[in-house]
Amino acid sequence: MELKSRIADDMKSAMRDKDAPRLETIRMLRAAIQRREVDERITLNDTDVLAVVQKMIKQGRDSISQFESGDRVDLADKERFSIGILESYLPEPLDDAEVDTLIDNAIAATGASEIRDMGKVMAQLKTEIDGRADMGAVSARVRSRLSA
Repeated sequence: MELKSRIADDMKSAMRDKDAPRLETIRMLRAAIQRREVDERITLNDTDVLAVVQKMIKQGRDSISQFESGDRVDLADKERFSIGILESYLPEPLDDAEVDTLIDNAIAATGASEIRDMGKVMAQLKTEIDGRADMGAVSARVRSRLSA
């Protein structure tokens, strides 16, 4: 099922169930998707929708840290709930062993041997891992492998 239709179905379900917090999060997601479609005058595919979801999760995590530093635990909890809903639209995450295997394959495929080859390795990994693992952590692992 296309991700946008799944989001629309989930919104209808939240309306039927009168689940206001879930409905609010899904509406914000749909608004972000529509805003990007209107701004760029395109129809987003699943990969683009996934990028919107990831961006919203990242913004939510930034908000949580700001709310916690401002002693607003109630708002931080609300953001955590929203992130939980948004994460349900992400693909199944990879475990550490799978990420290591993909890194090894990318290093072998690109012939990378030094830290300056990291861009090639990350470009190949982005298509395979994007949305399924934290790219910052993956980048740190690639850097440690190439500098060793």
